[in-house]
Amino acid sequence: MLLVIPDMHSSKIIISFLCIFSGLTPPAGAQSGELSLADCFRLARQKNLSIEQARRSLQARQYQLKAEQATYFPKVDLLAGYNYLGKPLEVNLQQVRDGITEGSSRQSVSTANTVYQQVTGNNLPQAVQDGIYNTTKGIINTLYPDYNPALSKQQYFMAALGLRQPIYLGGKLATARNIAHAEYQSGIINVELAEKQMDFSIAAAYIRVLYLNAILQSQAKIVTAMERNERYAASLVSNEIIPPYQRNWATVALTYARSRERNLQLDKENALVELKRLLQLPQDTVLTITDTLRYRQMAGSTPPSGFYKGNPAYKAVQSKNALAESTIKASKSLSLPNIFGIATLNLYQRDLPVITPPWMVGVEMQWTLFSGFSNQKRVKATQMFAEEVKLMTDNTQALLEAGATVVRNKVTVLERDMQSLLQAREQAQLTTIQIQERLNNQLSSVKDVNDALLVEEELGKAYYTALFGYLVAAAEYYNILGTPQQITTLLQ
Repeated sequence: MLLVIPDMHSSKIIISFLCIFSGLTPPAGAQSGELSLADCFRLARQKNLSIEQARRSLQARQYQLKAEQATYFPKVDLLAGYNYLGKPLEVNLQQVRDGITEGSSRQSVSTANTVYQQVTGNNLPQAVQDGIYNTTKGIINTLYPDYNPALSKQQYFMAALGLRQPIYLGGKLATARNIAHAEYQSGIINVELAEKQMDFSIAAAYIRVLYLNAILQSQAKIVTAMERNERYAASLVSNEIIPPYQRNWATVALTYARSRERNLQLDKENALVELKRLLQLPQDTVLTITDTLRYRQMAGSTPPSGFYKGNPAYKAVQSKNALAESTIKASKSLSLPNIFGIATLNLYQRDLPVITPPWMVGVEMQWTLFSGFSNQKRVKATQMFAEEVKLMTDNTQALLEAGATVVRNKVTVLERDMQSLLQAREQAQLTTIQIQERLNNQLSSVKDVNDALLVEEELGKAYYTALFGYLVAAAEYYNILGTPQQITTLLQ
């Protein structure tokens, strides 16, 4: 936890960073008792949930890429099952019974006749041939089974190893790998985009704290001056130099000034709550930020050429180009054949059907010849997606270029406003001093001093508000350039 012992009304702050935030090292600013914007950036890198979410998404895409890279390896499956056949596989011998008996009988007659011819040179008498035919046919009919033998049992268990090796898939595997790689690159950019967006949000919240510090500092001076004016008015009343109602004006003005100071203090507490939320710090953590806004001129009057290429938003859109090209190849590959090498080894061969071999190897081809023109439509859809991404890229570039120019001009306008307000503020301070001197010489009233202090207060708020807008616009400008942390050069 971050332990800080601050004194809001003292210039000396005692701060001690006891970083138990999962082993975080103390920020460099801890030694000076001030939490700098650079410290906030480092804390956010380690603790912010949005950044961590983007990192987890990147890890998932990395594993997906590794999975796609492994699809070239053969796939080996263990196949096991119990089979129960409604009717066992059989050989229908009865269907060929007549053909077998007839053919075998005539073959016996032909064999006997051939032997007789070789011995005597004559054919067997027809009666003898008929006898041999009838006798043989009777024997075969007697011995021939009167049932159909089964080729398998009605129920059996089988276990086998099946191998499937991709040989040619029409580029589907390479395309899937390219898509996974494009998604992985997009994940890297998403992490960068989350970091940059968080940097800008933290910079804006930090600048708001500095702005409220400056307003509180200015308001404290106004309250002190009004307290002094009220005391002086009280002394004049006690000496019967001015009537009591003039002191009442000073009291009323002081009361409202203190109320505004308390409201500003609550605004600062709310700003610190928002900053701690962005840093993922517990709300009971006490942060010490006592620095105030100071003007520093921003270098460069125009955006650098080609700056948009470093913006994560542009990178995120541009990364979709590779994904779009890969999806076009993927849709075209659907019309190409798939060729696999296959092999099967039966581990448990007992009671298997006789038509099931113990092992088998082969080549298998799958080719979708007609898909209802769905593949062609998918190709057109992916081509339209690629064109959309190209237009999106050009549009993002135009938006970033226009946005950078507009914000840079806004910075210039706010700089000019600050110069005018600074002069008016200095003049108001001088006027207050002059009216105070006239009051000392009884040439002005207590109310004149209060009115001068109120004008000085409003001009001070206007100046710091313009300075706050200037720094937020500068942070927005650096964010468009893709370097939001560069705002620290204007806050150091």
